Amino acid sequence: MNASQDAWPETELVIFDCDGVLVDSEKIAVKIDVLMLADLGWPMSEDEVVERFVGRSYADMARAIGEHLGRPLPDGWDAPYRRSYREAFERELTPVDGVVEALDALTLPSCVASSTSHEGLRHTLGLTGLYERFDGRIFSAAEVARGKPAPDLFLHAARSLGVEPRRCVVVEDSRYGVEAARAAGMRAFGYCGGLTPGEWLRGDDTVVFDDMRELVGLIRG
Repeated sequence: MNASQDAWPETELVIFDCDGVLVDSEKIAVKIDVLMLADLGWPMSEDEVVERFVGRSYADMARAIGEHLGRPLPDGWDAPYRRSYREAFERELTPVDGVVEALDALTLPSCVASSTSHEGLRHTLGLTGLYERFDGRIFSAAEVARGKPAPDLFLHAARSLGVEPRRCVVVEDSRYGVEAARAAGMRAFGYCGGLTPGEWLRGDDTVVFDDMRELVGLIRG
């Protein structure tokens, strides 16, 4: 069920996830995730990686790997994989199709709230020319106690920018992200033009769409 437009006050802040919403990184990262998990002894398909990990923080993923393997991961275990992500992003990363047009059309205040670290956000947003659009208004799950699907990150972003949660909307592409938005009391816009099927995003207080060029019109209602 989608949110009733009449049930929400005027929007004052648009909160964007980063990976899969602003930068088209998920398609690249999931392929490396599959190789990494196989190397570590946890074979998983791309669809399984999307279902289990897309939208979660890297720390959550590492914790889940250790629990599955029944042993803590050694220091530096992820160094070669981090290098693989970085090199692949530098070769292939682009903005999500249509997002530049959406940002150009958006007149409301906006920010980024992502499960990615600040270092990672500087890298990917910088590679795609989007960093300057959000500089000073970028929030990472590293700043809060609980990552998505907990509401902590979105509430932190709203509080930091002085906006009531019900006056925020969240643009997300993962089931964990839309769950976090709902838990924060914010309207969610679930983008299904990437890896996540639309049926995983549908639910109360959520508008599901597949073309970023439609976003501003949807927010305006």
